[in-house]
Amino acid sequence: IKMSTLDETKKYLGKTFRKNTQNIIIWAGFFSVSLLVYFFLSSGDFSFLLTYSAFMKCFAFGLLNYKIFTTMTVKGISLKTLQLFLITFLVRLLSIFRHQGYLPFDKTGDWFYHVVEVISFLCISLSLYAIYIPMISTYDEKYDRFGSLYIPNEFGIVYLAVPCIILAILFHPSLNREWLSDTCWCLSMYLEAVAMIPQIYMFQKQASDQGGFVEALIGHTVFALGFSRVFELVFWLASFRELADLNGSRLPGYIVLISQLGQVVIMGDFFYYYFKSISKGLPMQLPTTSYGAGLV
Repeated sequence: IKMSTLDETKKYLGKTFRKNTQNIIIWAGFFSVSLLVYFFLSSGDFSFLLTYSAFMKCFAFGLLNYKIFTTMTVKGISLKTLQLFLITFLVRLLSIFRHQGYLPFDKTGDWFYHVVEVISFLCISLSLYAIYIPMISTYDEKYDRFGSLYIPNEFGIVYLAVPCIILAILFHPSLNREWLSDTCWCLSMYLEAVAMIPQIYMFQKQASDQGGFVEALIGHTVFALGFSRVFELVFWLASFRELADLNGSRLPGYIVLISQLGQVVIMGDFFYYYFKSISKGLPMQLPTTSYGAGLV
């Protein structure tokens, strides 16, 4: 009986490995490079979590571009989510290249963090180019409809961007001791917290018409972007007291934490179905009824 159970276990593990070969290669490669970065470029400080979060996002956008230019299609990708991320990285770069207040204390904050953020920005720009120019015919505009109420669909991100801008102007920390730089960094945090909403909304609309299947590489991209915020959230949970304004109020720190926690909550359903598909070695499938209902 024991030998039979052992044989069945081996068969199950072998079958699972074969089904997940691509997933294993993708994530094994990422974690291997992550270890190299940690041991050779980091000083092991707790703030490395910020660099790791940025590195995971860079990996996600690189993976997205690999998907786009190998399949020559942008089907299933939200243009609005990429627009929000482009603004996010632009304003963050405006802050971190001029001041050091929000950089990791770890030695990766000397230059590596900047490089990773620039590469992410360039990857997003390349993805947007692909959607706007060579692959516009494959763009699912009929599903990318977040924010189309009362305004043209192409301006839908204003429903997310404008409140973030107002919030950043009113409530921002002061680590850089300069209004523009502090506001830009804070705006990047608020925008990043809501940037995935159009993509989740798009998944919901597609699930209703197409059975809820998510292409593997898009699933990996969205998971990496969402899960990267967990590392950032852990860091700021321990350090949010530093995010006080010029008057010493910690309200900006609390708002930053709430925005990050909100994103993790929004992504919760996606994380569940992602892990479920990975564990079974099956294509990722979202429910066709309840998923993302609260975003309608």
